[in-house]
Amino acid sequence: MSTDLAALVEQAQAQFAQCATPAALEDAKARFLGKSGQITALMKGMAQLSVEEKKTQGAAINQAKQAIEAALNARRQALADAELQRQLQAERLDVSLPGRRRETGGLHPVTLAWERIEQIFGSMGFDVADGPEIENDWFNFTALGNPPNHPARSMQDTFYVDMQGEDGQPYCLRTHTSPMQIRYATAHARKHAQALARGEVQEVRVIAPGRTYRVDNDATHSPMFHQVEGLWLGENVSFKDLKATYLNFCRAFFEADDLVLRFRPSYFPFTEPSAEIDIQFQSGPLAGKWLEVSGSGQVHPQVVRNMGLDPERFIGFAFGSGIDRLAMLRYGVNDLRLFFDGDVRFLQQFR
Repeated sequence: MSTDLAALVEQAQAQFAQCATPAALEDAKARFLGKSGQITALMKGMAQLSVEEKKTQGAAINQAKQAIEAALNARRQALADAELQRQLQAERLDVSLPGRRRETGGLHPVTLAWERIEQIFGSMGFDVADGPEIENDWFNFTALGNPPNHPARSMQDTFYVDMQGEDGQPYCLRTHTSPMQIRYATAHARKHAQALARGEVQEVRVIAPGRTYRVDNDATHSPMFHQVEGLWLGENVSFKDLKATYLNFCRAFFEADDLVLRFRPSYFPFTEPSAEIDIQFQSGPLAGKWLEVSGSGQVHPQVVRNMGLDPERFIGFAFGSGIDRLAMLRYGVNDLRLFFDGDVRFLQQFR
């Protein structure tokens, strides 16, 4: 190989070694082996040489070309190896580090409130009833003093199901758990009849917590919400018993012995008279404010009849409270939607 060709090979090797990226290496390759590269130009110039010179010069140029290609491939491999090492380093797993801990889950705040409600009323002798969330018109409306075309139905805009009952009315997603008043009492009608035959009145004392649905959605309302219905029927169950029962429940639920409540006249088709229940804390961030927590009233005689019971023997009260509302007050939550957003950061507080 001539001195000029040897210098050309050294020049190529030096430039290849300086290339830090595959793109830069390809640019350097073009200067030596490309269509306009120096080796290509030398091979094109052989056309002017004699036959003997072509043999000698051609062999030398081929030898130089092979040396440059060898240097090019070596640098390509070196760059590929360096990139692989960089990736391995970036993705390196330090097995000496402790593993990621799987955190323990917890109950949802609404579930915590639900369970607390059941425990408190259970300690006062109330059964817990559960029923269907898809209700027919009789149980959800008519049996509760709210027949078709009754103006009070507009208070409970709901979701209807494409299915009709025997009365021709469509099924709906229940708007309250009050239908369990009728379902529970009807299911125990035989027990009540036997008690009456003995000259006794078998009390009906039950709560019905569960999911309910209405067309509502804002900071304090949700299309799906939770409600607990309470019912106590007997021979001498009065508003005095309602006040004592609900006051004891609220004081136990909120752990506030100085909590007070008041009744405000209201209207519900299944009770007469009817009242809203407000509570007031005497200490804490909500002290001095009246907060609405429940609707209530004396069960309407016609509703008692629809239960298959005699309203001359069975009197009592019913109430309906929002479990979500009670949970918001207990835990200091000011936006109902936080309960249903699924934000783990929020839910971890109740673990």
